[in-house]
Amino acid sequence: MSKLLIKQAEIVTMNENNEIFVGDLLIEDDRIKEIGANLSSAAVEKVIDATNKTVIPGFVQTHIHLCQTVFRGRADDLELLDWLKKRIWPLEAAHDEESLYYSALLGIGELIQSGTTAIVDMETVHHTDSAFQAIASSGIRALSGKVMMDKGEEVPKLLRENTNQSIQESVDLLEKWHNYDGGRIKYAFSPRFVVSCTEELLKEVAHLSGTYGVHVHTHASENRGEIEIVERETGLRNIEYLDRIGLANDRLILAHCVWLNENEKRIIKEKGIHVSHCPGSNLKLASGVAEIPSLIDEQISISLGADGAPCNNNLDMFNEMRLAALIQKPLHGPTTMDAKTVLKMATIGGAKAIGLENEIGSIEVGKKADIVMLDLHDFHTYPSFDVDPISRIVYSATRADVVTSIINGKIVMENRIMKTLDKSTVLAEADRLIKRMTKRMATIV
Repeated sequence: MSKLLIKQAEIVTMNENNEIFVGDLLIEDDRIKEIGANLSSAAVEKVIDATNKTVIPGFVQTHIHLCQTVFRGRADDLELLDWLKKRIWPLEAAHDEESLYYSALLGIGELIQSGTTAIVDMETVHHTDSAFQAIASSGIRALSGKVMMDKGEEVPKLLRENTNQSIQESVDLLEKWHNYDGGRIKYAFSPRFVVSCTEELLKEVAHLSGTYGVHVHTHASENRGEIEIVERETGLRNIEYLDRIGLANDRLILAHCVWLNENEKRIIKEKGIHVSHCPGSNLKLASGVAEIPSLIDEQISISLGADGAPCNNNLDMFNEMRLAALIQKPLHGPTTMDAKTVLKMATIGGAKAIGLENEIGSIEVGKKADIVMLDLHDFHTYPSFDVDPISRIVYSATRADVVTSIINGKIVMENRIMKTLDKSTVLAEADRLIKRMTKRMATIV
């Protein structure tokens, strides 16, 4: 049994009552054991003095592509379908086990360093076991899965799968990795989107999701061109089609949902579907601005994600929170998307999307110890007197203010020093491997 005591922190709980106070937090093994004032340090292995520091729940990002981190800066200034066909799919096809492993570590390092402790990740078609190895060694909490693509004339041959093989490989990965390390890692079936998946595959994913009780993570209604293709091929819009084939339920996480009609919003609400809002990606790919305030008004489950590094170009939740708040205000007024609403989306909202709202997403006794410590004692966050701490976090703080990250009760970064991966090695390998991949990409059709 290990014990860690954090002393004299400003604790932003994000609990039901949104309590904020200065006090102590005792972690025993992987859980929060006690919260209070002047807690005893007896039999505690480590004490962290958090005077003038702010402790918050770790961010939960519900749409990430770790496989794409090494593509950062190589797919700028394109709209979605060109971005996929001209850059991303050929680069994904150029991956091997080594490049995928270090791409995942590069992304995880950035995520941990910027306060994210849990992710919903979509990998590429091949070598997904390597990404799971990186997730396992890094200590991050993840719901992840191999991407599934068994359709599409413009998909590189190396990515276009046989339907049965895609399903079998997914099941094999699920049976190996789901609930690894006491549930820190979970599996999600990850069909890329309707455009690149046959109905046969999607129906089987719906069946297997129910059989195994696991999530499905996919893209939907991100881009008008994508929607036109789906309507032409199925006669329905994205969400209507997913509903017809049995995928619309509370195990479904949909990234983007920028362009929805009223019937699709109704389906999402009635079926308990979770929406991952990715404002940075939606702006950079010129996809549009999702109607998040109206979805919130309908009490639809909304969380945040950065998407992949080549369409953002960072994985920083502080950036996503700020964008999520600001892009709606010119459309709906200054009181729309207030700081508290946005921080909830980044924490307990993400936890709800992955079915872990009773385990993570807020700082409460009995929950998992997934927490982040911020140092807001700096020029850009002052004055602090009589200012709402949540306002400081959402509108003023940056990822450079994250000093310590704890996941599952283990310190994975302390005083900005990574504990579970070697930064210099990861950076060097990322450069070496992308150079090799770009050469390989030139031969892929």
